[in-house]
Amino acid sequence: MNEREAYIALNMMAKIGPVGVRSLISVCGSAVAIFEASASDMMQAEGIGRELSASIIRQRDEVDWTGEIERAESMQVNLVTFIDEEYPAALKEIHDPPLALYIKGTLESRDARGIAIVGTRRPTHYGRDVGENLAFHLGRAGFTVVSGLATGIDTVAHRGALKAKARTLAVLGGALNCFYPAANRELGREISERGAVISEFPFGKKPDKTTFPMRNRIVSGLSMGIIVVEAGAKSGSLITAHQAMDQGRTVFAVPGRIDSAVASGPHKLIRDGAVLVEGVDTVLEEFDCLLPSSAMKARLVPKVEFTAEEQVLIKLLVDGELGVDTLIRNSGLPAAKTNSLLMGLEMKKQVRMLPGRIVEKIGKL
Repeated sequence: MNEREAYIALNMMAKIGPVGVRSLISVCGSAVAIFEASASDMMQAEGIGRELSASIIRQRDEVDWTGEIERAESMQVNLVTFIDEEYPAALKEIHDPPLALYIKGTLESRDARGIAIVGTRRPTHYGRDVGENLAFHLGRAGFTVVSGLATGIDTVAHRGALKAKARTLAVLGGALNCFYPAANRELGREISERGAVISEFPFGKKPDKTTFPMRNRIVSGLSMGIIVVEAGAKSGSLITAHQAMDQGRTVFAVPGRIDSAVASGPHKLIRDGAVLVEGVDTVLEEFDCLLPSSAMKARLVPKVEFTAEEQVLIKLLVDGELGVDTLIRNSGLPAAKTNSLLMGLEMKKQVRMLPGRIVEKIGKL
């Protein structure tokens, strides 16, 4: 067993995580040495008691790390350990970086410019439009879009990046061979061709209530900043946002309707100091020093694109202003759909809502 193989084996063990392994290495001298250490030796490490040392000794004789490596090879999964050159540098900066990553696809140096987009699994039309639009334009600007491949905002974020032919990374809350959600399996395949699907969990580990918070720290750890689009007051996306804050990442939040439950999370983040997102330019300006020159930025960020329904509304605003009710009536679109489209157009800086439910056209088609 070499040092790299020791990391893979330790990652497969129960009850001992990255922090505990790091503590053991500080006492034993290396990961390999943990497999030769006595219980009394291990108990000198901070956080390692009698019960845990006994568990490690029992597991180190049982863990099938050679079989795990063979399974990875058969599935064309790249196993990257903490000591490998390919391990993301940004992830090494967090408090508890994973001992190993299972990667379907590829990691590239440009992924250091990662932006996470997360949110509720049950977004509104507005949330879907905003999430996909932000991912699309950030992808076109050269950022790698990072998310968790869950249903809802995660899904539209990945799709927006793919639509822009940009790179995107998906971090799973379970093993690669226990894919969840099953409905996103095909999307995961597409992501692996334009980026990577990533997990820290050994083969066979099914997602549960403990694995998703663990997954979230990787989503934020791989990113320079994180954007929360829609999230309830107790959403897991807020956990990701607070982990990002602890990791020194920039947290952005997209505002929503004051009477919307999924706006409560972003609004709380804004009150706590998150950057209020008024459009993709908010994010670009935050990382301006890391972007190319202004001329290059203009080339990278394309002209705003509109759906056919958005174009209908914009063309109805030929005189500059119109009431929402009139827009609904003249467009023939359902009221809920019209309101969602208007909120999306606000994010694209094409319209502005005025008192009295009046819509003002401010952009050019």
